[in-house]
Amino acid sequence: MATLPAGQLTLLDYAKRLDPKGTVATVAELLTQLNDILEDAVFVEGNLPTGHRVTIRTGLPTVYFRQINAGVPTSKSTTAQVDEPAAMLEARSHIDAKLLQLNGNSASFRLSEDSAFIEAMNQQQANTMFYGNLAVDAKTYTGLATRYSAISGAGNAQNIVDAGGTGSVNTSIYFVGWGQNSVFCTFPKGSKAGINYRDLGEESVADANGNFYQAVRSLYQWDNGLVVKDWRYAVRIANIDTTNLVAESSAADLIKVMVKAVARIPSFNNIRPVFYANRTIYEMLMIQALNKSTNALSVQDALSQFGTTTKTLHFMGFPIRMCDQLLNTEARVV
Repeated sequence: MATLPAGQLTLLDYAKRLDPKGTVATVAELLTQLNDILEDAVFVEGNLPTGHRVTIRTGLPTVYFRQINAGVPTSKSTTAQVDEPAAMLEARSHIDAKLLQLNGNSASFRLSEDSAFIEAMNQQQANTMFYGNLAVDAKTYTGLATRYSAISGAGNAQNIVDAGGTGSVNTSIYFVGWGQNSVFCTFPKGSKAGINYRDLGEESVADANGNFYQAVRSLYQWDNGLVVKDWRYAVRIANIDTTNLVAESSAADLIKVMVKAVARIPSFNNIRPVFYANRTIYEMLMIQALNKSTNALSVQDALSQFGTTTKTLHFMGFPIRMCDQLLNTEARVV
């Protein structure tokens, strides 16, 4: 008996997506997450075919006071260049062409599958923007948690606020000032930002035994990288013990550490400053805001992309956005 290659839809998969009338059912997207960082990020076309090269000022010139009839030595500034890669995130879908002919639901069925692929790519990108580690996986790019991963001895240690958690049940809040000269996402030179979908049409594909059948193929691609051009414009509030937070016993003072994060940003000119927290943190901040325990937190009305009014959480006027990819199982940052 032939074994279908992994990752291909079966008749059982198809049957599960039909309602009693035989039409494609609306799928309850229980796996959908909120990862608002993807909506906020500034995207800049890279200056390299593989990403973006940034030039960073590493030293200022020496300046002198002088006397009449006496000169001063020449001096110069110093710079360094860093190449930030754009990683290639890719997925493929092969659907037996016969499945798409059943009941004339081909367009709806493909759309149902496309939405799942797009959600999976969104979640992977959001996760990588925080936890990506180029040193561990050369195919990816370096995320914020990896860049701000050491309090002791790191050059950017002053932009890591320690909330006191000691175990491996911690989470982090990030305060990011998006901008072309601070923190932004990049994509290869000559390409475009975001997900690129290609309908590859119907072709003959091989099964696990090398026998061919007709399949409709789709290709999903997203080339993306993260550039921290100026590390002063991102702050990580690390070591937030989630168990103490939920129990509200010996919990971290979220207001205090968020004030410290705001104070770390050198200037708010020409940037888009946003806080990012997971659902656990967001819930506790909402409770504090509604209890009016602090004037720094507020719930404001905002117009969503669908034209409806939604409630948004702000701290000192800066939006707090939710990211489900931020873990509650982080080890202590030291």
